[in-house]
Parts: sequence; C-alpha cells; structure tokens
Amino acid sequence: METAEIRRRFQAHFAENTSVGEHTVVPSASLLLDDPTLLFVNAGMVPFKPYFLGQESSPYTRATSVQKCIRTPDIEDVGKTTRHGTFFEMCGNFSFGDYFKEGAIELAWELITKPISDGGFGLDEKLLYPSVHVDDAEAVALWRKITGLPDERIIRLGNKENYWSMGVPGPGGPCSEILIDRGPSYGPDFDPAKIGPDMPTEIEDRLLEFWNLVFMQDELSAVRSKADFDIAGSLPKKNIDTGMGLERVAYLLQGVDNMYEIDVMFPVIQKAEELTGRKYGASAPDDVRFRVVADHVRSSMMLISDGVTPGNEGRGYVLRRLLRRAVRSMRLLGVEDPVLPELMPVSRDKMAQTYTTLNDTWGRISSVAYAEEEAFRSTLKAGTQIFDLATTEVKRSGGTMLSGDRAFALHDTYGFPIDLTLEMASEQGLSVDEEGFRRLMGEQRDRAKADARAKKGAHANTGAYREVADSLGAPVEFTGYDGTVSEGQVRGIVSGGSVVPSAVTGDEIELVLDRTAFYAEGGGQLADQGIIELGNGAQVEVVDVQSPISGLIVHKAIVRDGEVTVGTPAQGIVDVARRRSISRSHTATHMVHKAFREALGETATQAGSENAPGRFRFDFSSTGSVPTSVMEDVEARVNDVVLDDLAVHAEYMSQDEAVRSGAMALFGEKYGDTVRVISVGDWARELCGGTHTERSGQLGVIKLLGESSIGSGVRRVEALVGGDAYRFLAREHVIVNQLADALKARPEELPERVGSIVEKLRAAEKDLEKVRVQQLLAAAGALAEGAVKVGRVNLVAHRADGAGGGDVRTLALDVRGRLPQGEPGAVVVIGNADGKVSVVAAVNDQGQGAGVSANELVRAVGPLVGGKGGGKADVAQGGGSDASRIDEALALVSTEVARMAGA
Repeated sequence: METAEIRRRFQAHFAENTSVGEHTVVPSASLLLDDPTLLFVNAGMVPFKPYFLGQESSPYTRATSVQKCIRTPDIEDVGKTTRHGTFFEMCGNFSFGDYFKEGAIELAWELITKPISDGGFGLDEKLLYPSVHVDDAEAVALWRKITGLPDERIIRLGNKENYWSMGVPGPGGPCSEILIDRGPSYGPDFDPAKIGPDMPTEIEDRLLEFWNLVFMQDELSAVRSKADFDIAGSLPKKNIDTGMGLERVAYLLQGVDNMYEIDVMFPVIQKAEELTGRKYGASAPDDVRFRVVADHVRSSMMLISDGVTPGNEGRGYVLRRLLRRAVRSMRLLGVEDPVLPELMPVSRDKMAQTYTTLNDTWGRISSVAYAEEEAFRSTLKAGTQIFDLATTEVKRSGGTMLSGDRAFALHDTYGFPIDLTLEMASEQGLSVDEEGFRRLMGEQRDRAKADARAKKGAHANTGAYREVADSLGAPVEFTGYDGTVSEGQVRGIVSGGSVVPSAVTGDEIELVLDRTAFYAEGGGQLADQGIIELGNGAQVEVVDVQSPISGLIVHKAIVRDGEVTVGTPAQGIVDVARRRSISRSHTATHMVHKAFREALGETATQAGSENAPGRFRFDFSSTGSVPTSVMEDVEARVNDVVLDDLAVHAEYMSQDEAVRSGAMALFGEKYGDTVRVISVGDWARELCGGTHTERSGQLGVIKLLGESSIGSGVRRVEALVGGDAYRFLAREHVIVNQLADALKARPEELPERVGSIVEKLRAAEKDLEKVRVQQLLAAAGALAEGAVKVGRVNLVAHRADGAGGGDVRTLALDVRGRLPQGEPGAVVVIGNADGKVSVVAAVNDQGQGAGVSANELVRAVGPLVGGKGGGKADVAQGGGSDASRIDEALALVSTEVARMAGA
C-alpha cells in the first residue's frame, strides 16, 4: 500500500466516522510555528497546542490531520536504526473535550485491524500488543473490552515510556501505545507479561511502536523530568491526542525493513546507487550513508519549501547541517561532484504527489539547496587543508592520534562530522581521540539544552490574555483599514502579567478595547502609536500594539493622566503621520517584491521584511549578489509605477481563489480560510493583512540604498520612501555639488575624475612603500656590521619603531643574510607600529648548530611584550601589545643566546 493511500485511508476513517462523529480535516501546518520553545513542529499535536493549553478556544471538538514534523536531536542515529528520521509525517486524531479513552481506542483498533478491502490496514491482531501506563487500570479494562485480548497481552510501562507532558507545568496524561511484533529476525523472543516498567532496548526493533494514544487528563504543577512530576489535579476538560507514524506504518504495509525503503524515499537511494556505482545492502557502513542521503535530502527540501534558509544558528543551522551531511555521505560513497541537482528532484517527484507546492516553488528550493552545496564544497576544501596540516603535525611529532579538540574544531568550524574525520584519518594511518571529541560535543549539547530550557522558561504566560479574551466573547474588531479613529470600550487591563480592574497616572499597562483602529505589529509591519482618550477624561499614550493570542489586540501603553477602569468608553486616535509613513513603506515593499521577481525570475521570493516609518527592509531568495544594473532597473520600474498613480485596493476571497488570481502567499505567514489580497493596479498582488496607501502616487519616490547578503541564498535590500527618500536624495545632491566645485568638474564627470585621483594616490603609495622598504633595508648592512659577539654567536638585537610585522620579518631575514658567512649568527628585531609589537627571530644554520633556536628566543621574549609566538628553529615570530618593555626584551635576548650557546 503506497504512502499516499495510507494517508488517505487514515483521514477518511476519521472524517467519515459515525461512531463518535465526523472529524474536521485540518491541513498540515508549516514546519515553522511562532513558538519560542520549538525550532520546528516536532509532533502532530503542536499546531493544536494553544487549544490543549487553554490559550485559545478550539474551533472544532474533533479533528484529524497528517502533520509534517522535523526532529533533529537524534540526527547522529539517522540511518543506523529503523526508527530515526529527521522529517516524518504524523497522522493524528484529536478530541477537545469530546470523546475520551474508549472512543480513541475503538477508532484506532478498528482502522488498523479492518481488512484492506474494507478501507482498513489489515494488520494481524495476533501480532499486536497494546501498552498502557502501569497505573491506568481504566485503559487496561478498555483494551480488554474493545479488542478481546487477554490481560497478559497488555504491556504495562512506566512514566518514561507511557506518560506524556510538554516538559512544563500544564496538561499531561497517561498513554497507550500500539506495538507490533515484527518477528524473530528483528530481535529476541519476549514475554509481554514480564516487560516493565521500561521497554528493553534489545526488543525495540522487534516490538515496534507505531501508534500512540495520549489521554490528556491531568494538570501538572511541576515537571522535573519526563519521569518525575507532580499531578496537581484533573483537567476540567479531558482531551485526546493520538499519533500514528506514517512512515512506520508504510514500511510495515509495504513489507520493507525500514522507513528509508518506503516508496517515497527509496528512489533517492536508487539514484544514489546509480551515481556511486555501489549497491545498497552490500555494506553496513555504506547502507547507513545511503539512508542518511535519502532522509536528509527529503528533510532539507521540505524545510526550504517552508521558508528556511541555511545559516549559522537556529533553524538555518539545522538545514545547513542536513544538507552538508547528505553531501558528505555521498562523498564517502565516492562521489565528489555536485549531487543535489541529481538527488533532490527525485525526492520532489515523490513528495509533490501530496505537497503540490513543491512544484510551484521548485525554482527557489533548488537554488537555495544547490548554492549551499557549492558553499560546502568550498568549505570542505578549506577544511581538508586544515585537516592535512593537523595530520602532518601529528606525524612529525611521532604521534598516531588526532586530538579530540582538533576533531571538534573541524566539526564545529568546517562542518566535518566525526565519521568524515575518522574516514580521512584512517586513510592517513591515524586514529582519532573519539572520547575527547564526544566530551566536547557533550559540553556543546549541554549548553544548547541549557539555552533551550531558558527559552522554555521564558515562554510567555498567556493566561491573563486568555482571561480577557474569554470575557470579550468575540475577537477584537479592527477598524483601522477604514480610518484612524475608533470608538470603543475598555474591556480589559493587564499589568505585571495579571488582569487588573484599573490603572492610574504613570502606570504601564496593556489595554484591550472591543474595537480599535490601532494596527498590531505583524506581517513585517511595525505597530501603530497614538493616544486613547477615555470618557472620564483620562488619557493613555499607546507606544506599541501586539496580538499575543489569536483574536486579541493589546495596546501597550502608559497612563498619562487620570484613571483607567474597565467598562469606560474610549476613543482611539492613531498617530496619522506615522501610519501614513508606514503604509507607504508597506506598499513600496509589495512593489519592490514584484519588480525583483520580474528582473530575477520567480525564485526571487520574499523571505522577510520590515515596514517602518519612511524606510523598509526587504529580504528575498537569491543565489548571488544582485548586479548594479538590476538594482537600477528595479528602482526605475517601481518609480515608474509611482508616477502611474495606480489604485491600491483590497479584496477578500478564499485562499484558493487568491492563488488562482495570481496573488503571492509568503512563506511562514499564517492565513485563514478567507484572505485579504492587496493589489497595486493589476500589477502586484499579494496576500496581506497590513495597511497601505490608496494610490501608488502617494509614495512620492522610492530610493534603494543597496543590497547585501544576510545568509546563504538570501539577500537584503534596504530602501527609503516618501519624504525620507526625498531628503536623502537632496543631501546626495548637495554632496555631489560640493565635490564638483572642489574638483572643478561637472557632476557627470565626477566618477572618472575621482577614479583618476584614486589611481594617482595608489601609485604614490606604492612609490612611498618602495622608498620606505629601501630605507629599511639600507640599515641592514649597518646592523650586521654592528653585531656583537655572545660567545661564538654574532648577535643583532634591534628595535625598529614604526615597523610592522612584515617589515620586521623582512629586516630580520636581510640582516641574517649579511652576517659573516660560516659563523654562528642570530638576529632578533622587535618592531612597534599602530600600538602593536612584532617580534621576529632569525638564526642561520651555524647558529642552530651552536644550540640557538629562533623558536625559543621568541617564546622567551614574547611574555615581556604582552604576547606570545613561536615557529621553527631558523625563523620564528610573535606579537604583543606592551611596547614599554621592548628594551627589556632585547636585553633578555643576549642572556638567552648566551644560555643556549653555553657562553
């Protein structure tokens, strides 16, 4: 049974159910949600989290979904087991205060055991084993009643395996899992009655969990770990959260060994076989690499499709790591040419059968992925050079092991996973201190976990907002599209995280009205500011506006005069100048987006923006810098549209209608069933909830300031609009006139005139550099002649004020070459330029034979000048920051030479 059919049957089973009622089919959310505790959606219930936490009211009592998920904590285990994958799909059914344990068990058991001919999965009941929480007697009784299984077939497990919580105080509850016995070839025999409270690891592959039913019934007051928590009481509403792993069921029904061999993943392995000339199934190490490729190529593609771009932190770092591990695995399989252009389209063709947007956005997805592969190939080359240097040093010192810190540096700085380092070290006949590497990796993970705990602890407490929202009974009405003044009533006041009845002069509060014209920050647009005047004469200054939970608009404000109380009539007055300025920026952003897509192609899609008063920032996908000519064309195009004075209008329609009309939908944005489409004439159309001008002519002028890279595959353009753009151009005009007067040239001649002056300056600098070097070297002869005898060694110890590192080295080597031939000689020059001290020691062959080492000389004098250094016996150098002790350091040179030479 193909994966697509498994997905269809699951959703149909719940959508058309008659025993507990039809479930609303909820489309998969993006892998990215606005949740500070999560990098990615990592479970099917995550999009429903606000309903389970009571932060928002659920729009349905029963739901079903097949949710895209990403989990990366076990990334190093991908390919090594049947169970670990980074991207997966979780089939779920959910009840919000509706049916509970009995209904959930009945629905699950019916689907998995119903014959395939009747729309089920047809799994053999003899191979199925339910598990329950050890203290959940109710679940035991229900499993016996519904399935007819004997008590000894029901496995009892403890908190670690069969109790669910989110890791913080809040809802939790016992679980029931459905496991299937895959047979003796997957593990040893077992007695289900003797398992518990922990599942033995040796039978996890044989007794495979594929469905988890969470009975959310408890209120947790303290969660110290997965297995250690306090139960404060029962939830007022009991909920069901279940999840069936789509990939796990797919490989069970398709008769393959693991998730990497199912119909939507194995074609990538087959393509990798073709590229490498190696066979899957012939070698255990190669099999792991093939599986990593299949998993990571798919995961990377799905992340990019949801708007993630490679970077050095957060989500971007995870994507970068996945892409590079895929490329690295192919390298270990023998392919050093680019591989993603061959592999990723194979994954696209399989996944696009369900996720059709992969075809629509393929240009952007492929450009981001392929650019990252090229970047990694360059990094790999640089890292390999560092690796070669490290192995050379190990061999020169007579060692046989690369240190753990070197391996970790290669991993952390150059993206070398440990197995790549092990492979390369083995080729050099060396081992690697894996224990040291693992220790450093563990320390890094501990730091990451501490950061994650800090983020989790900082998760906003929305209880007060939920309380205000419940008292409203309906979403706050936003009237700001039609005007900047609104009449309403104070419906809630939040101060210090709690709901309060009133506030007085000087208090900082969060104020909720039933109607408001103030725009809450969102969609890249900054919030409105202004004042709220109350019917009792009080006045409040609004400094920010946010929407902490769906349907609630919160004015962050300061009470300037009087007392604010709930129930008082209020008039909100938006700062009109600020609103108009921000609206001009937002409309300009839409126009620039359209113009870049015209100039660069459909892959130049928006990846972020900020619309502020008089200026805007626009991020978009691009594999390289934007040529100056394109920037000029885009600027000219949008300013032509300004002159055309096109009407800017909004329409409301379904999301499907909007897409069919040509409107752009941005990655990472949340849209409802009904969307608002902003059009600039018939030219630019986008889904948008922000405020805009009425006509393009109101923008006045748009000035692009420049573009730059903000990450792999993403460029940023910054621009000014309206009065800010005019004032910028006016200042530029003044500067141009001043330069023209100073250089006696017409404005159009300035680039050529300035270029000529710069070339003359560069030529003069080169001439000065030659003279300076000649003067420096002219002193070399005199210094050599002035060498003093320290025992048998001719020694020059010289202070060169004004000389930097390169000059000091040149002088030291030149002086060494002028010392008497055939006699021991040593030179130490210490320079001082721009607050930096440079030390270079040079010793000839005879001096080295006499026992003098340049490396030891630099190491001896380095601490005196506040630095350190080193090198070889013939030449060494170092630096420092304390010029006050240069003379003392030079005096030490004579002592050190005498000691080394035995004088």
